[in-house]
Amino acid sequence: MKHKIIGDSSTDLNENLRENFKIDIVPLVLNLGNKEFVDIKGFDTNHFINEMINYEGIPKTACPSPQDFIEKFKGDEDVFVVTLSKKLSGTYNSAELAKQIYLEEETEKFIHVFNSKSASVGQTLIALKIDELIRNDKASDEIVEITDKYIEEMQTFFVAESLDNFIKNGRISKLSGAIASTLNIIPIMGSLPSGDIELKTKSIGKKVYKKLVEIIIEKSFEQENRILGIAHVNNFKRANKIKIELEKKCSFKDIIIVETGGLSSIYCDNQGIIIAF
Repeated sequence: MKHKIIGDSSTDLNENLRENFKIDIVPLVLNLGNKEFVDIKGFDTNHFINEMINYEGIPKTACPSPQDFIEKFKGDEDVFVVTLSKKLSGTYNSAELAKQIYLEEETEKFIHVFNSKSASVGQTLIALKIDELIRNDKASDEIVEITDKYIEEMQTFFVAESLDNFIKNGRISKLSGAIASTLNIIPIMGSLPSGDIELKTKSIGKKVYKKLVEIIIEKSFEQENRILGIAHVNNFKRANKIKIELEKKCSFKDIIIVETGGLSSIYCDNQGIIIAF
């Protein structure tokens, strides 16, 4: 049986994965006022970040339409879709609706949509897990069962050095944001089992990364069987420094670094770091 893995454009990759890992990406659309950006391969993240920094309004995103997913479903493969957390985007619901529409005509087709309950490199790790199970000749139903358990166990954390988008979106008041910026307080956010995001802790300045490493060491388990992923928003130097530190203190099967596309850059803002395991 042939298989196909589909992700939305929050599934962040690096050059090695783009060349060697087969995944079809369905893009989201990003809007800064009247400027529209399609989050596709070749997306100029640095240009988008500069535009976002200079934009005083609230960045908006539009999820893919059901038809965008239907186009990717075509073919004789079993299909696995990994979407951004349904708590953060309508992408999961769009993919589910596309599945219902498609199966009205192709009743024998196998399609499963996973709510990642995560974002960015968290989705990447889920897609890689599905690929591993496919290569190990697991049946499609078994792939769903194992991947669901993997999603339930996975944790995602992120550090946003800039609070601009949190303030613009009303998640942090302007006064609180101004005080935090003045005192150089940087939050560590993390995912909940539901896929929501909450403040986990905070720290002063660059000490936040030491705290982040401590949290990973505390929260991780079965490291030798798991991949840890680091995504960065225009901040490879910091991502690599974290990787080196974790390699000294942990025993993960692998640690990968990926670059964020447009969607993840909105959520984490310039210089942000996202970690999933």
